[in-house]
Amino acid sequence: MGLLARIALAHLRGRVRQSLVSVLGVATGVGFFIAVAALMEGSQRDFIATLVDAIPHITIRDEFRNPAPQPIRAANPDAAVQLDGLKPKDELRGIRNARARLAALDSISGLVAAPSLRGQVVLRYGGKDMGVSLIGIEPARERRVSQLEADLVQGRLEDLHTAANAIIVGTVLAEKLGARVGDTLLASSAAGIRLRVKVVGLFRTGVMGVDRGQAYALLKKVQVLQERPNVINEIRVKVGDVYQAAVIARDLEARLGYRAESWDEANEGFLDALRIRNIILYSVVGAILLVASFGIFNIISTVTYEKARDIAILKALGFAERDIRWIFTAEGLVVGAIGAALGWGLGYLLCRVLSQVEITLQSETRTLPLYEAPAFYALALGFALASAGFAAYLPARRAARLNPVDIVRGAQ
Repeated sequence: MGLLARIALAHLRGRVRQSLVSVLGVATGVGFFIAVAALMEGSQRDFIATLVDAIPHITIRDEFRNPAPQPIRAANPDAAVQLDGLKPKDELRGIRNARARLAALDSISGLVAAPSLRGQVVLRYGGKDMGVSLIGIEPARERRVSQLEADLVQGRLEDLHTAANAIIVGTVLAEKLGARVGDTLLASSAAGIRLRVKVVGLFRTGVMGVDRGQAYALLKKVQVLQERPNVINEIRVKVGDVYQAAVIARDLEARLGYRAESWDEANEGFLDALRIRNIILYSVVGAILLVASFGIFNIISTVTYEKARDIAILKALGFAERDIRWIFTAEGLVVGAIGAALGWGLGYLLCRVLSQVEITLQSETRTLPLYEAPAFYALALGFALASAGFAAYLPARRAARLNPVDIVRGAQ
């Protein structure tokens, strides 16, 4: 061990209590940083996984992102034009050449597509009415693009073929209606068509909006109910990499012309809220480490004040300013390194404790979702050393600039 290192350690041993308090402060900050990072990342990944399983990766709808302007507006772009009772130029009645477009999508490597018809209906049972989105599907193709079959808690996807007018509803919707598997509901559409439908299955995705506001039936039945024969208004697409869905959606929209919406675009508000939450929590945990660094600053400042004569002697013996700076900066880094090492252990223990905590969501008991990664430990170490080094450098620089002659005169 070099002379400078021995001097730095001697200073720390001379103030064991203060050094220990600073080490514990850094350890607490590092430990909570690791635990909070694991909890935030785990909850975010769990939320995204649940969301991606509950909805299509990409939904192609029978609408356009930028509808064509009406001729009168195109002819007078800068004029103040009043339009009354004008019928829209484009009457959207489903995706044209749907089967050809489905075949084209299936031919693209890594993509799987399925047709559907979505429409609003009112389900009535026992005097209770609930407005829902009824989605008409082809079970054989639907199981390729969604997790609906895996989300079924009662019944099977094939059961849609067993009854004349079968329907699968979410568990929350069934609970609000008071219906169970085998019950018959009355479905009414905006077209004025009414059908008695039999509940053959219940699904639970974990997404409240889906479990409460969606139901599934055979595509042909929904076409009859909506009075739109041989029409589909959505193509549901599954991709290999869900994080590339936005890029693929833009490409499909350019090819097909219809609006293609990825899962992250459809839930942009939720994802923005997650990012804001992460910023807030990381800021709070980072503040803990900054508070701990003030303890290091106080220690080094006190040591430089008390060791002023020793500094004068060292400089008189030929120690350069950079040597003095190194001694006191090293003291702060040692405190930061020891605190980070203890914080790693604390963070690991906190993760083990949190992983055993059970929570109940929608009548389902599960443990807190955690995602542990070496990057969290490395990031915590880097932040701890950076804050400790910076906190120690400020008084170290002041100590290095002390004039030994002034110190000796002041002592006399």
